[in-house]
Amino acid sequence: MLTHHRKPVCLSLISTDLPVRSVVEAAATLYQKDHQRFHLLLSTPPVKNCEAVDNPPSTHKISQHQGNVQLPSTPRILWLEISPYRVIMTMQGNDQLSYRHYWEEGVYGVSRYWLPAESLQPCEAIRLRNFTRSLTLNGHLLPEHLRVEYELCAGKVQLGSYILSLEVKH
Repeated sequence: MLTHHRKPVCLSLISTDLPVRSVVEAAATLYQKDHQRFHLLLSTPPVKNCEAVDNPPSTHKISQHQGNVQLPSTPRILWLEISPYRVIMTMQGNDQLSYRHYWEEGVYGVSRYWLPAESLQPCEAIRLRNFTRSLTLNGHLLPEHLRVEYELCAGKVQLGSYILSLEVKH
């Protein structure tokens, strides 16, 4: 039986070895597929500006207000398929960047990124590997906390270690 709940959530992605940190707090819809499987759907705010780290903002800033690049204002949709054994996270929307991550503890998963294409041709996905060191899901009847620790790799080059954390407030 499919049931759903509207819940406030906090989703964070932190690198343990790079200056990468992102936090989204939003209301999400939590769908219960069965006893241990859930789908969580949330809209994230549109990208307003991007800055390169450790570079002067005047040379590497993309901003709607400066008129350099107009970014669409449509929200991005983030969809997580959650179980105690695996997590699949998909982000799509606004024609800027889409991705799909597959995590399962002790397994090399695939992370795919789709960048915007400048032509009408569909763009090929950039495929990276991730190794999930740990996947923890806590909660009695509904998920309360999800934590995924993983490493991202391109070939034999490691692209950092990350922690994805999801808190569902009840």
